[in-house]
Amino acid sequence: MAKKTGLSFEDLATSFRHQNFKPLYFLFGEEGFLIDELQDILIENALEPSQHDFNLDIVYGSDTEASKVIGLCQGYPAMAPRRVVIVREFEKLENNRQFKSYADDPNPEAVVLLACTNKPNLSAHPYRALKKKAAWSHFKPLYDNQMPGWIKKYVRGQGYDIEPQAVQMLADYVGTDLQTAASEVEKLITFAGERDTLTANDVLDASGQTREFNVFELQSAIGEGKYADAMRITNRILQQASNAHSEAIMIVAVLNAYVDKLWKLQMPQAQRMSKHKLAGHIGVSPYFVQEYKQAARRYSMRAVQDAHAALLAADYELKGGSRRDPRLILTLLVRRLLPQRVTA
Repeated sequence: MAKKTGLSFEDLATSFRHQNFKPLYFLFGEEGFLIDELQDILIENALEPSQHDFNLDIVYGSDTEASKVIGLCQGYPAMAPRRVVIVREFEKLENNRQFKSYADDPNPEAVVLLACTNKPNLSAHPYRALKKKAAWSHFKPLYDNQMPGWIKKYVRGQGYDIEPQAVQMLADYVGTDLQTAASEVEKLITFAGERDTLTANDVLDASGQTREFNVFELQSAIGEGKYADAMRITNRILQQASNAHSEAIMIVAVLNAYVDKLWKLQMPQAQRMSKHKLAGHIGVSPYFVQEYKQAARRYSMRAVQDAHAALLAADYELKGGSRRDPRLILTLLVRRLLPQRVTA
C-alpha cells in the first residue's frame, strides 16, 4: 500500500548526511530548488569526489530513454560502496513505465533518484508503483506566510543569524522563489563581512536602496496615507536605481505582498487570532503585526480589492502592456493605493 505522507526535506537531508540510503527515491513537484539541494547533499555524502567518474550518472529524461537508464541503475559500483544515478525530468523519459518493474526489485548497490519537475499522474504507472515502493516526497511551492520561517532556517543553515526586520524585508523582496531567496542570502553574507548576523541594512545595501528611501519606507508611507512622503520616496528610489524599469517591477511585487497582508487582516477569522497566530497568518514576525493592523484599519475590504486591481494593472503595464514611463505608472499606482483619508 502506498505511503500516504511523503518524506520531508529535513527527513531526506538528515538521512543522506548520515549515509542512511534507500535504493530508490522518487521526488516530484514544482519547487525544484529543494530537489536541487537534496541532489547535492546526496552526491556529497554518497560518494567521494574521486569516485564520481565511474559511479555517478546524472541524466535528463528528455535526452535518453528508459532502457538505457535502467542499465545504469543496474550497474555495479567500481571501487566505491555504491553507484548513484540521478534522473532529472523523469516525466519526459521515453518508456519510463519500465520503472514499474525496477521499483519491484531495485539494485541494492545503487542509489537511484528519480525527479519530476511537476506533480505527475500518481494513479498511473510508473508513478503509482514508485509512490508505493520508493522513498518519495512532493515539493510544493511555499506560501507567502511560510517564507520568513524558511529564510530564517536557511540562513541558520549557512551559519548566520538574521534580524527579524531583515527576514521580513527579504521575504517581501523575493516572494516565494526559493532560488532567488538563496541567492539574496549569499549577497547578504557578502555584505555582512565578518559579522555573524545579517541585518536590515545589509538587505538595503544589497538592493542598492538607502535607509531613508526604500520600498519598505514606501509601503509604510502608503499604509499611513502620507501621499507626499510616498511620492518623494518613490521618485528617489527610481532616481537612484541603475534600471528604473526593473526597480519599478520590484516595487510593485513588494507592494502586492504588502496589500495581500492587509487583505488577510480583513478576514473575519483574523479578528479572533492572537498576536502570534496573526503573525503566522500573514507571514510576518510578531514584532511587526501591530504596524500592519494599524494600516489595515485604514482600508475597507473594497479598498483592498481596488488596490489589488491597481497593482495588477501596473504589473501588466511594466511587463510589456504599455509604453508609459515607469515613473508615471508608479505615480498613478501610489495615488490609487492610498487609503481614502489622505494626509500630506
